[in-house]
Amino acid sequence: MSVLLQLDNVTIRFGGLTAVSEVSATVNEHELVGLIGPNGAGKTTVFNMVTGVYQPTSGGIAFAGKPTASLKPFELTERGIARTFQNIRLFPSLTVFDNVRVAFHLHLEHDALHSLSRGPKFHREEIALRERTRELLSIFNLERVQNEPAKSLPYGDQRRLEIIRALATQPKLLLLDEPAAGMNPAEKIELMKLIQFIQEKFRLAILLVEHDMKVVMGICQRIHVLEYGRKIAEGTPAEIRANPAVIAAYLGQEHA
Repeated sequence: MSVLLQLDNVTIRFGGLTAVSEVSATVNEHELVGLIGPNGAGKTTVFNMVTGVYQPTSGGIAFAGKPTASLKPFELTERGIARTFQNIRLFPSLTVFDNVRVAFHLHLEHDALHSLSRGPKFHREEIALRERTRELLSIFNLERVQNEPAKSLPYGDQRRLEIIRALATQPKLLLLDEPAAGMNPAEKIELMKLIQFIQEKFRLAILLVEHDMKVVMGICQRIHVLEYGRKIAEGTPAEIRANPAVIAAYLGQEHA
């Protein structure tokens, strides 16, 4: 199994504050990896560096063997990195169908000239795009509400729609930022099944930030742990659950 994402002694400072310090971590192809730690540990900051929102102050990040330095978020999305957010970021007034459809445009071949002229190539690609959008929605049982505005969906379905939209960019690596936030226990169980299904169905790697330890321990193959911007542990769920430093910093004895 080859390395897909590699962080090498990554550090980022904001003025006099060091948010992430000398963090090294990997995510392999087709691997489901957790990134956990207390609030303020630097987890979302790591996501923002991986996706090009922030540039590291020092250290390096490589994706599929190539450095990501200076690449913008849309360029990294084109390379195969997609993400969701802790606070759902859909286009609330657009339909469910159009929320997914817009993400497919990233890989369209027709240019602005074909769009303006509405020639045969434009129409062929648009037909194919609509078919792919419907197919993706049907896989996740949202085709039934494809014409409804995204804001009308129940909370769990909005989470699902955001993940589907990320999948429409055809990623090799999917970053999920606290997808279980705001969910009840039954919804969290369904979310766990959904994440495992996505990993297997689409043959991609997943990096998961999540505070619910039942979710993390239940589905992740490997876990990185941050505290105050530094990595304090790495291992399987069983190893992390038994790690004294992780218990003291984050898990507490009830998870040991």
